[in-house]
Amino acid sequence: MSATRDIVATYRSPRRVMQRLLQAGQREDRALVFLISACMIVFVAQWPRLTREAHLTEQELNPLLGGALLGWIFIAPLFFYALALVSHWVLRLIGGKNSAYAARIALFWAFLAASPLILLHGLVAGFIGPGPGLSLVGFVWFILFLWFWIANMREAGWGDRK
Repeated sequence: MSATRDIVATYRSPRRVMQRLLQAGQREDRALVFLISACMIVFVAQWPRLTREAHLTEQELNPLLGGALLGWIFIAPLFFYALALVSHWVLRLIGGKNSAYAARIALFWAFLAASPLILLHGLVAGFIGPGPGLSLVGFVWFILFLWFWIANMREAGWGDRK
């Protein structure tokens, strides 16, 4: 199934999509593509906010975009790999039977599947600015991301015991 269809299906049943991703076999290139795609979407989502900030503070836009590029495309993937490893260790401590690959797929897919709300967050930040609307969209994104990640980790750690 295509990634966009899987993203839509994740909103209905995240564990079913995760099960299908794990059954496709261990492919590190797939995990990396999920992560880099999500990071690119977050980078693009930053453009409206950065444009607004540059306009309001009379700054140059290019250095702001360069900093966001460095952060989201080069540094954030390292953070997500470390977070996936820690989540793998934690799940193993509480009795999960997952592999480090399954923990990576669970985190990276949750991040990619929640990315449509990151785009909305970027639009709200750019066009409306700080306020309750931005906070609400950010909160909804965070809750959705956590829901996907926890459901994916449950499937990765205990999926064979249903």
